[in-house]
Amino acid sequence: MHIVQLANFYGPRSGGLRTALHHLGAGYVASGHRVTLVVPGSRYREEVLPTGVRRFSLPAPKIPGTGGYRAVDPYRVRALLRELEPDRLEVSDRLTLRGMGTWARRHDVPSVVISHERLDRLLAQFLLPGPLARRIADVANGRMARSYDKVVCTTLFAREEFDRIGAPNVQRVPLGVDLAAFTPAHRDSGWRSELAGGADALLVHCGRLSPEKHVERSVDTVAELTESGDRVRLVIAGDGPRRRALERRARGLPVTFLGFLSDRADVARLLASADVSLAPGPHETFGLAALEALASGTPVVVSASSALREIVRPGCGAAVPDLPGAFANAVTGLLESPEEARRAAARARAEEFSWPESVRGMLSVLRH
Repeated sequence: MHIVQLANFYGPRSGGLRTALHHLGAGYVASGHRVTLVVPGSRYREEVLPTGVRRFSLPAPKIPGTGGYRAVDPYRVRALLRELEPDRLEVSDRLTLRGMGTWARRHDVPSVVISHERLDRLLAQFLLPGPLARRIADVANGRMARSYDKVVCTTLFAREEFDRIGAPNVQRVPLGVDLAAFTPAHRDSGWRSELAGGADALLVHCGRLSPEKHVERSVDTVAELTESGDRVRLVIAGDGPRRRALERRARGLPVTFLGFLSDRADVARLLASADVSLAPGPHETFGLAALEALASGTPVVVSASSALREIVRPGCGAAVPDLPGAFANAVTGLLESPEEARRAAARARAEEFSWPESVRGMLSVLRH
């Protein structure tokens, strides 16, 4: 079976979407299928990845204010699809490539779209009133669901907006985490001591510094803890359009900006060396960075407004209201629990999410 994966907003260096596409594609190849990945790039390029996936990068302009993301013209994608002749089409973009389901139907190609975000939440984020955002999302989601054979949601949270309109072709397939790359064994006590700079606890926020991630809540959490007399330091790993504003907000606080870590081994070492990870984004539909922290043995405090409330359980983290005080109280509570127990609970929860299981779930959807 020749599976063609399509995506825009595919980060040039990292990101949850890129991670998911690469692991799923590698799993499809390992299962005996031919896989082609089509993504935007600065120029046309064709290459074969180490996993055996063939990747086409199509010329696409940068989208202002997104920190380097690109979106390729759907016309270029359709032209390439005619040459590729896929047996199955898997689309990881419900906005700029939303017409690919119609193309697939016209060419008798079974198609699947993976809903990586909540459209109603995205619209509300751009200051649309909640009821209006839901009405617009319901219309758009209905059209999209009718144009694809299957809609895949990674969590119940992501599925809610499709259940609301009674879409009959929705299936849930959780994503996974690389349990070999992210492990408590990567904990580096020396580096932790250096990063903590004398603090009693090291907190980490790992991810893109963009508005929808609400990184400012992690900074404000440290402000709350510091005001209460707690000796903590927050390390923020990542880059993005909000970095300068966040640096101004963190002035005078025990916060270190590491920037983008190009080596995934450094990310794994950082996550394993931290005491608590923060994931305050209220719109996360899965949250791979939080799952990578759990796999590293580090408990996570997450927004109860996001899908992460389905993943984080008592003992390995907490899901709390979108308030710095609530995040600070949860951090304090986790640090008061026995370290060995909380780290073991975090790892055990992550082990329930493996990429082989995700691949099996997606292949079942693609086959049927």
